[in-house]
Amino acid sequence: MTEQTADMYASLRSNVGNLGQILGETMQNHLGGAFLEKVEQIRILAKKSRQGDEASREQMLALLTALPDEELVPFAKAFNQFLNLANIAEQFHTISRNCDELVCVPDPVEQLLGHMLDTDLDKKDVIECLKDLDIDLVLTAHPTEISRRTLIQKYAGVVDCLTEQENKQLTERERRQSTLRLRQLIAQIWHTNEIRSERPTPVDEARWGLSTIETSLWQAIPDFLRQLNDQVEQKTGQQLPIDVCPVRFSSWMGGDRDGNPFVTSIVTQEVLDRNRHAAARLYLKDIVTLLGELSMDQANAELSALTDNSKEPYRDVLRQLRGQLRNTIDYLNARLEGKKPDIDTSELIWHKTDLLQPLELLYKSLSDCGMKLIANGLLLDILRRLACFGIHMLRLDIRQDASRHSDVIAELTRYLGMGDYNHWDENEKQAFLLRELTSKRPLIPVNWQPSDDVAEVIRTCALVAQQPVNALGSYVISMASKPSDVLAVLLLLKEAGCTNPMHVVPLFETLADLESAADCMTSLLNIDWYRGYTKGMQEVMIGYSDSAKDAGVMAAAWAQYRAQEQLVAVCKKADVKLMLFHGRGGSIGRGGGPAHKAILSQPPGSVDGRIRVTEQGEMIRFKFGLPKLAVQSLALYTSAVMEATLLPPPEPKKAWRDCMQRIAEESVLHYRGIVREEPDFVAYFRAATPEVELGKLPLGSRPAKRKIDGGIESLRAIPWIFAWSQNRLMLPAWLGAGEALQDAADRGELKLLREMEQQWPFFETRISMLEMVYTKAEPNLAKYYELCLVKPELHHLGVKLRQRLQLGIDAVLSLTQATELMSHTPWSRESVKLRNPYIDPLNFLQTELLARTRREVEPSEHVQLALMLTIAGVAAGMRNTG
Repeated sequence: MTEQTADMYASLRSNVGNLGQILGETMQNHLGGAFLEKVEQIRILAKKSRQGDEASREQMLALLTALPDEELVPFAKAFNQFLNLANIAEQFHTISRNCDELVCVPDPVEQLLGHMLDTDLDKKDVIECLKDLDIDLVLTAHPTEISRRTLIQKYAGVVDCLTEQENKQLTERERRQSTLRLRQLIAQIWHTNEIRSERPTPVDEARWGLSTIETSLWQAIPDFLRQLNDQVEQKTGQQLPIDVCPVRFSSWMGGDRDGNPFVTSIVTQEVLDRNRHAAARLYLKDIVTLLGELSMDQANAELSALTDNSKEPYRDVLRQLRGQLRNTIDYLNARLEGKKPDIDTSELIWHKTDLLQPLELLYKSLSDCGMKLIANGLLLDILRRLACFGIHMLRLDIRQDASRHSDVIAELTRYLGMGDYNHWDENEKQAFLLRELTSKRPLIPVNWQPSDDVAEVIRTCALVAQQPVNALGSYVISMASKPSDVLAVLLLLKEAGCTNPMHVVPLFETLADLESAADCMTSLLNIDWYRGYTKGMQEVMIGYSDSAKDAGVMAAAWAQYRAQEQLVAVCKKADVKLMLFHGRGGSIGRGGGPAHKAILSQPPGSVDGRIRVTEQGEMIRFKFGLPKLAVQSLALYTSAVMEATLLPPPEPKKAWRDCMQRIAEESVLHYRGIVREEPDFVAYFRAATPEVELGKLPLGSRPAKRKIDGGIESLRAIPWIFAWSQNRLMLPAWLGAGEALQDAADRGELKLLREMEQQWPFFETRISMLEMVYTKAEPNLAKYYELCLVKPELHHLGVKLRQRLQLGIDAVLSLTQATELMSHTPWSRESVKLRNPYIDPLNFLQTELLARTRREVEPSEHVQLALMLTIAGVAAGMRNTG
């Protein structure tokens, strides 16, 4: 560690130590000094074990295996909560006043605008790009958020205390009060059950998403736009329009029914109502505050005429809005209680314009009357929130598997005596669908009684048809592969009476589907009727999780890159704008990683001011859970999309492309050679990881498998990644990649690889992500899982996997010419090292508990709960679960 990095860590370590000490005091008060001493002894032994002290390792293992049942849960809880508090301290450090420049870089938008305005770019082009940005962050509730919502709120309270204690003007009494509050919060955290007693419902997940907006993003959006406007004004002398909104938010929570039988049309309607209810509550709070502020009597002619020359014209308008918002809340409360209130929608805030037009009138009047300073306060904040959130808070996407739509049409064609749609070839399907799409008569008979599954799809389409504009986002078709997959959805929406043209989005997610995506979209856009329907905008979703699970990260990344290039060309030829929707996960194995790097590594022309990206699970909290963190994340997205649009990366050289193609082809062979062709792989995977036990953990509402009796192919990408991160082998994030890099080096292409890593953002990002997962991988721990849990006759596979891991590490170090992994990002490397002595004991205990659970017919409640806590603790320490 360099002297500068050591100094940087001093502040962080101070906070980690302080929080850890308070946690220790809490444990001592609850469980006594002897227990705390044992916890501390194991922590110290783990640290020594990390340094290669075998005696300390053996002593630590002896203490762990000898823990009595009644100490299992508090022990797991102690290390779990220490890791959560370390995460909080690190999260706080990035927004702290004392943050080191190596961690808290200068504002990315300020840097970018300065960089761009110092180039040959026209200032007008920079401002126009900023005005036209369309960045849609889609919040999803995949089961990767371990922490309960009640604990997340307490963690936020801890950050508030740390922020307060940085104020050097605090009196001694105020400092004591702040410390007391900190102790209370940590005591509350300790005495709260970390594991949910039941799986969350889809509605619970949606409420979790709303809480992120209420506690953080509601404040962060106007803060971000205010900072952005200030920077633009300083550098160009211009102000941004009051309705500018480069970033907005959508959601899959309550709309994603792919493989989740618990997301029904009834659930989706409830989530839509709850989203509107949350928005109405927050706007009401703002309007009530504004009512107290806008006491002035001077108004322009338009406002004076509207309010009949009132002495309090602004308050008159705001009182009316206050009443409409209260009516809206009452109306939605009644609907959520299952009633069907009969009310005139003119008495509600039913359309965005119902709120926007009066507020814009107030803004204009204040500006006209020389009170722009007042207009640019809370009133402008509300207008900017409206631009981002509308009155629906989050636009809800609908997602469903392609086969569910074809099954509806097949059942219908059989009923009508037309044959079985599912047995028709693609040309026959397209001809039928286009004929029905242009027909003026309905296709679905009134007296038809479909099967339950088919009826649910039809009810969902009917629900879509009933929604007002802007309540919904896109209709995403998972496992799409053919034009008929898109046309089938359009036909079902037409039959349901849908008049709002909704983006129907094919999701290409397997390697084969990515490779044929351009052909599929070419065929679709060659259909005149369809091209007219698009109105010049086509959205396509690129799947990262399933393609990586299918082919390994390196082959999947290259397939994603090439698919995007080809889709850009297809849409350009059809004179249609392309919106790419990136289905990234939190972990590297599912396309995760730093958003800024990821966006800048996309093919040139693929961003063009527009992008949709999923933000999943625990990454929502890490990026947007605190207002200051959210402002940083919003700035990073904005700067990356502007840079990718105005200063796109270079086209890769032919030599780079050819080399990458060879690497992709070889990596998929290495990956599938293990995952698909190694006969012992499935048995090894299920024994060496807690995959089976993860299915019992009440994380998300969606089942872990698409098919209950399926194998690896039916396992969802998230538990597939989650299981391998628990035993610290991290296999899905690197298998096949290092081997293919070594093959390239053996062919004499090392010089070319170094050129690609230095000059091609796509390749540099892939190598950087590999370094991160190699740093997090712990082959010795994975070997311990194997020794304790896997039959000896399967150990040969573990030896092979660990050899592959080391080969990959050596290949990357040879390529980067570094002496250690992540040498260019010391903060991230040291962050991983800081956690290891606290994660290791949880891993060792988890192995013991897995062995007990699998030995015993009915393991005790202590054992089962402690096992879940170790899973939660390792996830907290690794900072990404799925």
